[in-house]
Amino acid sequence: MLDKLLGILDRYNEIEHQLTTVGEDYTTAIELSKERADLESVVKKAQAYKDTLEKIEETEPLLDADDEEMRAMAEMEMEALQANREKLEEQLKSMLVPKDPRDKRNVIMEIRAGTGGDEAALFAADLFRMYTRYAERQNWKTEILSIHETGMGGIKEVSFMIKGQGAYSRLKYESGVHRVQRVPETESQGRIHTSTITVAVLAEVDDVEIEIPSSDISIDVYKSAGAGGQNVQKNSTAIRITHHPTGMVVACQDERSQLQNKMRAMSILKARLFEMEEQKKIAEEVATRRLQIGTGERSEKIRTYNFPQNRVTDHRVNVSSYNLSGVLDGDIDEFIDELTLVDESEKLSLIEE
Repeated sequence: MLDKLLGILDRYNEIEHQLTTVGEDYTTAIELSKERADLESVVKKAQAYKDTLEKIEETEPLLDADDEEMRAMAEMEMEALQANREKLEEQLKSMLVPKDPRDKRNVIMEIRAGTGGDEAALFAADLFRMYTRYAERQNWKTEILSIHETGMGGIKEVSFMIKGQGAYSRLKYESGVHRVQRVPETESQGRIHTSTITVAVLAEVDDVEIEIPSSDISIDVYKSAGAGGQNVQKNSTAIRITHHPTGMVVACQDERSQLQNKMRAMSILKARLFEMEEQKKIAEEVATRRLQIGTGERSEKIRTYNFPQNRVTDHRVNVSSYNLSGVLDGDIDEFIDELTLVDESEKLSLIEE
C-alpha cells in the first residue's frame, strides 16, 4: 500500500509542477486541476500516514533507553502512534478502493414486467413507486421518459430518469430480476402466485462519450397511444429508434414534440449502449476474479418480495427485512448499504493481495 501512496504523492507533485508551466493551455489546466482535486484528500491522508511512519521510526530506539522515565514515555508515544497508524491505514484503504467514474451521474432506470401477466404489471407499478419514493427521500428529481401502462393500473414497462448527486452510486445494485410472491386480488382459491420484474439501471451518458453513426440507426415516427391503444396526439410525435448492429429498439412518446421525443430516445439508446460496453468489461474482470457484487447481471434473481411473510430478501447478501410495506415505500437503504459494503470489501481484498 505504501508504494501506491508514494506513487500518488509523486503524481500530485508532478501535477503541481505542470500547472506552473501550462501557460495559456486552458484545456490542459482544467484537466490537471480536476485530477489534482481528485487526489487532494488522499494526498493529505497519505502525508499524515507517512509522517506517522517516520515518527514511529524515530521513537523505536527510545524504547531501549536506559532512562526508565524516558522509556515509559516512548512506550506511551509508540502506543498512540501505532493506533494512529492503524486508523490511517483503514481510512486510506477505503480511499484507495477504485471508484466507479459513473457514481456521481444521474440514472436512467427501466422497469419491465416479466412472467406473471397482469400481476407482474401491477408489481412493476409497485417497484416504480418504490424507486420514486426513494428518490424523494434523497431529494432527487424524477422524470418519466416513456411508459406503457395496462388497463388495470399496472405498468408493462417504464423508463424514467432520476437526477441527483450520487444517484448511480446508490441505485446501481438494483439491476436484475426482482421476484414477488403474493395472492392476487383475482385469486379466489387464495393461492400464492410468483411473478418477476426486471430492472435495469443505466448511468446517464454525455454526448461526447459515445457516438452513434446515423447509418447504424433508423427512426420511425408515429402517433402517441394511450393505455387502451387510443391515439392521444393528432400529430405524429412519437419516436421509435432501431439500432441495427444490436437490434436494440427504443421508443419514446411522452413529450409533446417530435424533437423532444427523439432527444429522449437517443439519450436512452446511448445509455444502453454504454452500459453494454461496461458489462463486457466487467465480464472480462469476473472471468479472472469472481467479483459478483455490482455486476448487475440481468439474469440474476436478486431480490424476493414475499407478501404472506411480510419479508423482503436480497439473495446476493442474504439480508432480509420484515417491513415489506416500508421497503415498498422507498426504505431500501438497508440493502443498498450492505451491498455497498460487500462490494468495497471485495475491492479492498484485491488491493491487499
